[in-house]
Amino acid sequence: MMHKIRLGVNIDHIATLRNARGGQHPDPVAGALLAQSAGADGITAHLREDRRHIRDEDMKNIKQAIDIPLNFEMGATNEMVDIACAIQPNACCLVPEKREEVTTEGGLAVAGHEARLGPQIEKLKKAGCRISLFVEANPTELKAAASLGADIVELHTGAYSELNAKALQDELARLREGAEYAHQMGLEVHAGHGLRFDNVQPIACLPHMTELNIGHFLMGAALFTGLGEAIATMRALIDEAVA
Repeated sequence: MMHKIRLGVNIDHIATLRNARGGQHPDPVAGALLAQSAGADGITAHLREDRRHIRDEDMKNIKQAIDIPLNFEMGATNEMVDIACAIQPNACCLVPEKREEVTTEGGLAVAGHEARLGPQIEKLKKAGCRISLFVEANPTELKAAASLGADIVELHTGAYSELNAKALQDELARLREGAEYAHQMGLEVHAGHGLRFDNVQPIACLPHMTELNIGHFLMGAALFTGLGEAIATMRALIDEAVA
């Protein structure tokens, strides 16, 4: 029997396009609803400290509009914890964040930062949020994530998405080992960053994979085919990989 992997669609760059001109168009809420109708299993949005794309009101409006889970990506700051507790998304994914970066550049440093992250995670859990940590696939970080009571780890696939054939196999092996170890630690396994039509299937085939979160590529593909078709194609490729 086929194991269905959930597809989370990140809609950040609908807001990026809106903000380039100002005003209300294109509306991230409309994008979230279209993604939902096209077969997305969840919506992901990252409220950054500098509000470069998604804004506070977007998060509130998306949560109210959709009938599928909202995954609130956020920096590990007290400001974001307070906002997330007020909105109460299905899940909060803590990610590293630097103002000068164009996009997230790596996994969250969990090991060694437990004293800071622990109270934030506890507060989010009390608000009813599942906790996901966006991490590199190495045992030290995965063990630290489990020790803090995270429910989920999202394995960073950014390096995988940029490598040539030989290095790619080494990175896939590292991700495979990380997925196995995370599962042993009792963590639900997700993955994301840099996934495309041409590289998603090996990640879908990683052991214990439950959800893939994909945004930038789908928004780019949507310019040519429409968002519904882009999501349907990605959904079909993921399902084919695990059939």
